[in-house]
Amino acid sequence: MPSSARPAWLATLLNRRMLICIFTGFSSGLPLYLLLNLVPAWLKTEGLSLKAIGAFALIQFPYTWKFLWAPLLDRFGILPWLGRRRSWMLVSQLGLVATIAWLGQLSPVDNLSLVVGLTAMVALLSATLDIALDAFRRELLPEIELGLGNAIHVNAYRIAGLVPGSLSLILADRLPWSLVFLITALFMLPGVVMTLMVKEPPIASGAPRTLRDAVVEPFREFFGRHGVRSALLVLAFLFLYKLGDSLCTALATPFYLDMGFSKTEIGLIAKNAGLWPAVIGGILGGIWMLKLGINRALWLFGVVQVVSILGFVWLAAIGPAPSDAARLAALAVVIAGEATGVGLGTTAFVAFMARTTHPAYTATQLALFTSLMAVPRTFINASAGWLVEMMGWYNFFWACFFLAIPGMLLLLKVAPWNGEARAIAAAPGRA
Repeated sequence: MPSSARPAWLATLLNRRMLICIFTGFSSGLPLYLLLNLVPAWLKTEGLSLKAIGAFALIQFPYTWKFLWAPLLDRFGILPWLGRRRSWMLVSQLGLVATIAWLGQLSPVDNLSLVVGLTAMVALLSATLDIALDAFRRELLPEIELGLGNAIHVNAYRIAGLVPGSLSLILADRLPWSLVFLITALFMLPGVVMTLMVKEPPIASGAPRTLRDAVVEPFREFFGRHGVRSALLVLAFLFLYKLGDSLCTALATPFYLDMGFSKTEIGLIAKNAGLWPAVIGGILGGIWMLKLGINRALWLFGVVQVVSILGFVWLAAIGPAPSDAARLAALAVVIAGEATGVGLGTTAFVAFMARTTHPAYTATQLALFTSLMAVPRTFINASAGWLVEMMGWYNFFWACFFLAIPGMLLLLKVAPWNGEARAIAAAPGRA
């Protein structure tokens, strides 16, 4: 089909920028899922205690605090011939290849301190790569493509989890861990090739003049552009929009077990009914956003996200019982509904964050926004167990449902239904 005869959404989906977003998402997701899935399995099989393995979760702090060094990425480029964004991308990616490969050569029992140091380095390099990739992607995509581009990035991010979370574990039954980690590290190379082949976005050429400007100006610009009251409303929205959904799924697996499902049933259904609806929902959401715009997508996808919580209310109302075909179908519906809501809601949410940044301070502002988005997952979710013990599952999920409402109500102020044209016109530094 000639390009001129393609529908607008298909032409956008097939352009080069969307292909780049696949590589950015895959490169960004693989190191995180390595820390979440592969490293714990490796430590367990090598004989470390569950207490020691649990302590390794602390190495993920760079993902929450990455806004602290993001100004360095806005101010400086390590390799001038590559530009600011690509130089940080390349150094982080090569560092990850080397660190992941080195990690597998060690024994967690004999070299525990070094293993801790290297896993912390993986987290630090991965968070730094996220900062650079987020800024690069924001500067690459025009306003109209923010929704679809970020949808593709987010879903490639999820699919990347199949490497350390599935392929590498299968290989570990057949190969030594040293070779497993080396093969996993090599999956970072397509991102390296992408970094070398793409061009630095023109908008990235104007760096802040001083490090002080890189640290102070992103915050001054954000509050100055919105006004203090409106800026605080935006930050509150970033905190609240995913709060109910995030808290709802914090203890999803223990909930399924309490409802009488076996670990095998949960694993099989969650893998098939969880991943692919999220991926498909995210891609469709990105395509729909080409017509809807980000504001309306936040409303419509947010409703799906909130309503999906009611699936957990329904399952909790049914209560514990031995699983049969009907209950397995109910579990699949609940997991698929929640995954679809997450896929749609996250797509619009990430696009909104990208649109809200200023081109001169993309890395710092996006790092701040994504760090704030991670706060519910990191801290608020820690209260989930206490809430369930106090309220029971049924009332807990109703509480999650009502906690999702304030974020939706803030849309009246931060993303009005008919405010898309005004939001695009007000996007800083972009026509």
